[in-house]
Formats: sequence, C-alpha cells, structure tokens
Amino acid sequence: MADATTNAYKAGSTLEKVLTAGKFAATAELGPPKNADAEVIRKKAKILKGFCDGANITDNQTAIARMSSIAAAAIAVQEGLEPIMQMTCRDRNRLAMQSDMLGAYALGVRNLMCLSGDHQQFGNHPNAKNVYDLDSMTLIQMVKGLRDEAKFQCGEEIKGANPRFWIGAAENPFADPFEFRPYRLLKKANAGANFVQTQLIYNIPKFKEFMKRVVDLGAHEKVYLLAGIGPLKTATAAKYMRDQVPGMDVPDEIVNRMEGAGKGIEDKKAKAAAMREEGIKICVEQIQQMREIPGVAGVHIMAIEWEDAVPIITEKAGLLPRPVIQ
Repeated sequence: MADATTNAYKAGSTLEKVLTAGKFAATAELGPPKNADAEVIRKKAKILKGFCDGANITDNQTAIARMSSIAAAAIAVQEGLEPIMQMTCRDRNRLAMQSDMLGAYALGVRNLMCLSGDHQQFGNHPNAKNVYDLDSMTLIQMVKGLRDEAKFQCGEEIKGANPRFWIGAAENPFADPFEFRPYRLLKKANAGANFVQTQLIYNIPKFKEFMKRVVDLGAHEKVYLLAGIGPLKTATAAKYMRDQVPGMDVPDEIVNRMEGAGKGIEDKKAKAAAMREEGIKICVEQIQQMREIPGVAGVHIMAIEWEDAVPIITEKAGLLPRPVIQ
C-alpha cells in the first residue's frame, strides 16, 4: 500500500482520501452518450452515487464521438457523484489538454485519468487525424507539473489557482510481453501516477503472478492499484473476449460457467437473466479474491452500459457502505 499523509492531500478527492486511509477502494464507469442529452448522465450518476468512490467519465471511448468527458464530468459533480475524468492523447495537443484541465478543475473535477486512447481507425471516424502530441507517460508528467510545480508544460508559472488532480493511469497486466508489464507500471508510478486501473481481469492465477512481480519491484508502494472487474452479460460476450480481443485472457472455465447458466432454458428472457446473474456471481467472487492479493488497493468495476449492476455487485461483495473520510 502506497504511503501518504491523510492531512496533506494532493487533490483532496474522495478517491484519494479513501486510498490514502488504507480502505479498499471501488470505482465504476460512466460512459457519456452519443448525443447531447444531459439527462443520460444524470440518470447514470444517480444509479452510481453512494456505491463507488468515483466514476470514470470516458473520453470518446473506442474512438467514437460522444459527449465531452469534461461536460459529463461537470454534470456528475452537480449530481454529487465524484468523476474520474479521462483524457486521451489521441484528440488533443498539449495546449488543448492544459486548457481543458484548467476548465475541468474550475468545474470541480479532482481526478484525472491519463490515457493514450483507442486508435481512431477502430471508431466511427476512421479517417480522422490523430494527434498524439504526447503519450500517456508524458501526459502524466505534465499533469504532475501543473499540480506540484504550478507550471505549464513549457515551464511558465501558473499565476493564480493551479489544477491539482489525483493522477490516474491504466495498465493491461496480460498484454505482451507479459514480463514487461510490471516495469511499465513502475514507470508510470515514477512519472507521477497516483493510482492505476487495470483492464478487465478474468484469469486470477495469472494476475496473481503479475502482482507478485509488482510487489517484488516495490511498485505497490508508489502507486495504488485498482484491479479491473467486469460482469459478463452473455456467454457470447465471454467467448468473443476470449477469442477476439487482443490482450484479454478469459479462461475456458469462465466461458463454460456462462454457457452452463443458460443451458436448457428455452425462454429467451429467462436465459438472458440467468446468464446475467451468473456474470454478477463471477464478478463478486473475483472481487473477494482481489481483496486477498497483496498490492491490490481496490477494484474498478466496468459494467459497461449496465450501471444498474454496480449497486448489486458492491452489496453482494461486501463493499457497502462506502467509507466516508473527512
């Protein structure tokens, strides 16, 4: 568990307070819509409020044009849900990034996730020109400079209020080369990341091996790691992730459990409900296992477009009530 003083917060966010107090954190995900309807954000925020320590507001996830993560994060703040605003390197240069950070902080955002971003060729504007002026590592360093040195990336002093974010980053424990991933995590910690959320984890034994290497490197003392957990809806989704998604490791056992849950059920609605129930059960079991792994400081629950599952999962996993740290 990383060291920090509870009376000298870097950003003062709820997530920072929970993690630095040594509590097992729980974050969720809130995807902005592909339209301009603020009520979509308000509805999702109301579902998640009280069941997580912060919700990731995705930034044009899967390279598809959606409502701005800044605007969606500001709406979440209005609803009393703490946002973890994502910012990708794909769509902005350093000038636009710093401008957006100043604006987001002024609107009440206190957590920032630094990401490279999915390549635009996979989204709905494949001919769009990407930017990648910075990569995720240099973005982390820039955010840290804004916060700790009150300086823009060019070195110019910020005169007045400087944006003070609790800095997040992402990691995929199973991407190739597997042996390199703990070192990449340590590199992000050294760059200034305060917490790291991983991609979805289904192969717990392999993740334990990854975490052993993380602990051996001492990276867990420099950054808080939140393991990515996601409830499966269908056996088809489990098989797709197992067979088609690079960097994902879904054991046959998980696929078999999802298939078994719907086996022999003729009614389509009943079959879907049975598989979703099994997906939640698997998710709860994984959270309980994560709590026993050295170096894991919390979980990031990715119930994509299934926010209603988060209250159920957190309750069944014994994560409620969420701690309140002054």
